[in-house]
Amino acid sequence: MMTESPDRILRLNTVLDRTGLSRATLYRKVQAGTFPRQIRIAVRCAGWRESAINDWMRNPTLYEAEG
Repeated sequence: MMTESPDRILRLNTVLDRTGLSRATLYRKVQAGTFPRQIRIAVRCAGWRESAINDWMRNPTLYEAEG
């Protein structure tokens, strides 16, 4: 029996709604390594793992992106 739900991929507008960040601020934070990086879904499509966004939202001031 599976107790954990699969990690969903969130698109840009959903991430902006959840975090309250502007598009420019979000991408600035990605560049600085203080916000999770996008993952490529298709050639012209990317999103964020819901678990990564949830981790960031728990403590945005101390978040550091991996790798």
